[in-house]
Formats: sequence, structure tokens, C-alpha cells
Amino acid sequence: MMLTGPLLMSLIPGIVVLLVTWWFRRMNFSLFVRMTPGMLTVIAAIILFYVGYVNIRGFEGAAYGILAFFLVIFAVISFIMAKKSVKHST
Repeated sequence: MMLTGPLLMSLIPGIVVLLVTWWFRRMNFSLFVRMTPGMLTVIAAIILFYVGYVNIRGFEGAAYGILAFFLVIFAVISFIMAKKSVKHST
């Protein structure tokens, strides 16, 4: 039960990040623009982990750390999606 809350909380921003990355890839933006959602997600995960570890502590802080972990997983998937180039068939 401890893992399901942070996992479900990370699904909404994670899916949004993946959809934005996919849309940026389809629009053939530069690599930096395609990687921006993943970078912002990693920054948010670091901030969440810091707040959970330093300010909140305890079991509630651990939930923030688990949430940050799942957000980093979505960011890694976003980076992998951003690196792939789109092959257009003409």
C-alpha cells in the first residue's frame, strides 16, 4: 500500500511528460527542446526528494522520495523517447 500512493500520484505528471515529449518529437523540434520535459521532471524530482528528506522526514518524507523515484523513471523514458528520431515515409 505504501508504493501505490506515490506511484499513482506520479502517473499523471509522468503521462503528461511522455505525451509532451512525444508531441515535440513528432513536430521535429531540436533535441534540446525534446529533452526539456525530462529535464524539468528530474529537477522537480530532486526538489521533491529534498523537501521530503530535509523538511518532512519520517514516513511522509519517504513517500516524497518514492514519488521522486517514479518521476525519475518517467524522465528516463522521456529521454529515451526524445533521442529517437522520427522517420517520415514520403
